[in-house]
Amino acid sequence: MRAANRGDAGAYRQLLQAITPVLRGVVRARGAALGPEGCEDVVQEVLLAIHLKRQTWREDAPLRPWLYAITRHKVADAFRARGHRIDLPIEDFAEKLPATDMPDPMRARDMEKVLDRLEPRAADIVRGFGIRGETVAETAARLHMSEGAVRVALHRALKSIARLRERMME
Repeated sequence: MRAANRGDAGAYRQLLQAITPVLRGVVRARGAALGPEGCEDVVQEVLLAIHLKRQTWREDAPLRPWLYAITRHKVADAFRARGHRIDLPIEDFAEKLPATDMPDPMRARDMEKVLDRLEPRAADIVRGFGIRGETVAETAARLHMSEGAVRVALHRALKSIARLRERMME
């Protein structure tokens, strides 16, 4: 680095070739959640920062801590740019996550609250499809309606549920 800062292009090329694999390893270790492409982007950012700031390195100080500090900051910048989100593929954890064999006990209660706010026939149609698993023909026969009327009523009921949900979310 001393020779590179004095204008020796060959020394600078050698320096970059020597430090790039090390920096890549540090970035991958600290920024694994960024993914391979994200890590490579950070490595390029680190190399650019080194190029732009190389005159700030003090020749009487060791080079490695200076390089690691730049790398650490660039990894942190990459996470900040992502909005503190870390995307992890669920497939990596699917076998480790406990599966619940029981239905959510609050779900039925919440569903009933919403259905109780519908007109009784609309609620009955939604219960037929959503809870009992009836077909259009079965629901139409049970309620003495045409299949087309059941479809229209179901559509209107679902729109009403959507409006109720929006009001509840406000």
